Amino acid sequence: MRPNYDLLYKIAENQAGYFKAEQAREVGFSWERLSSNVKNGKFLRVDQGIYRLVHFPGSPFEDLFVAWLRTGPKSTISHESALAVYELTDVLPGTIHVIVPRTASRRRKGLRLHTNRLESQEITKRKGLPVTTAARTIADVAAAGLAEEQIRQAIHEALRLGLTSKEELLVQAKNRGGRVAQIIQSTLNGDIDS
Repeated sequence: MRPNYDLLYKIAENQAGYFKAEQAREVGFSWERLSSNVKNGKFLRVDQGIYRLVHFPGSPFEDLFVAWLRTGPKSTISHESALAVYELTDVLPGTIHVIVPRTASRRRKGLRLHTNRLESQEITKRKGLPVTTAARTIADVAAAGLAEEQIRQAIHEALRLGLTSKEELLVQAKNRGGRVAQIIQSTLNGDIDS
């Protein structure tokens, strides 16, 4: 099979220019051809087995793209990592958080994998990455114990930027209960009262 640059471009285009070596092999690129394209300046090797087409700009979230490609197409960036993509707080996650299917491998160096149930309407694309919606992200970090001040900041920012609604947040509060419901409801009540 001859390498099909058009098909590789279509794959990479949907992934902000990034692709896995396995994806390239599926459209005819051998290891030698991948190496040749790196040497010729067409591809940039980002990490072991992960590349970017050079005419796509690098992403400030390249580490998240690498994590997502490594964990598979059914994985979703979540928790503090999703907060960073949305730029809702000043929290700098020390670990990359990804929700993966229950059948996925649970061991990945440098990644915090979650197997939480995730509905399709709780996933969106942001900056080329599949991430949990803003409301789901806020509920996840609240359930995981992020500082209340940071959660309140994320709620205010998400509402201000139109990334979620009070209704979506209240659905998450109702579904989660406990600390999640308490923080979301008290923050929203404070918004209503002010």
